Amino acid sequence: MNVLESAGFAVVVPRRPLCCGRPLYDYGMLDLARKLLREILEELRPALRAGIPIVGLEPSCISVFREELPQFFPDDPDATRLRQGSHLLSSFLLRHAEGWQAPRLEGEAVVHGHCHHRSVLNFDRDASLYSRMGLKAAILDSGCCGMAGAFGYEKGKYAVSLACAERMLAPAVRQAGEATWVVADGFSCRSQIEQLTGRRAVHTAELVWAAMRGGKPLRANELPLPRRRKRTNALLALTGLGALYLYTRGRRA
Repeated sequence: MNVLESAGFAVVVPRRPLCCGRPLYDYGMLDLARKLLREILEELRPALRAGIPIVGLEPSCISVFREELPQFFPDDPDATRLRQGSHLLSSFLLRHAEGWQAPRLEGEAVVHGHCHHRSVLNFDRDASLYSRMGLKAAILDSGCCGMAGAFGYEKGKYAVSLACAERMLAPAVRQAGEATWVVADGFSCRSQIEQLTGRRAVHTAELVWAAMRGGKPLRANELPLPRRRKRTNALLALTGLGALYLYTRGRRA
């Protein structure tokens, strides 16, 4: 919220938590997934019809709007509007924040790209954002982190989950210097990184916010919360549940 408000946008948060239903597809719970997507459409219809863009922080959620949503609701024009009008933060800032200048952040980062981000969305825009910030970002060819939602927690799959992470991601994070930023936009990815390495990975939104604060803190794994503590805590907590955030086109006076 702080990042987009600084770019001149007014922010509207949905009145209740919303879930895209991504975890349900793995277990064939399609009726419940459809119900959750219908709740999203009902909640967002006024904004969608008003042409307000939707910004999400979790790549797996936005990918649902690109792929599963149109299949569930092929004849709903608002589903089409959501598919076409939803964005990840980096994409929205670079394409729609007219006049916005990426804040500078000197230093290095190890970046892990979420599977859905790489396969369905445009990860190149994130790389472009890091470059504009002046960050020396090592974007890992690490594939899946191994967590994959609930996959890594299931009996009989832990070894596979561990092998995925230990192929490249976990060793790269362990080898990163203390002042190196560890960046991962996926909630599951950040959980896997923290549980296997003890390092707290940050979301791109947190990285940009830190740059806006002059690069503070110097220690990348000690990112403080902004002054508007209560409001930002709510945003980050809901993000982990796949909630959505609306950002209006209108600039503040």
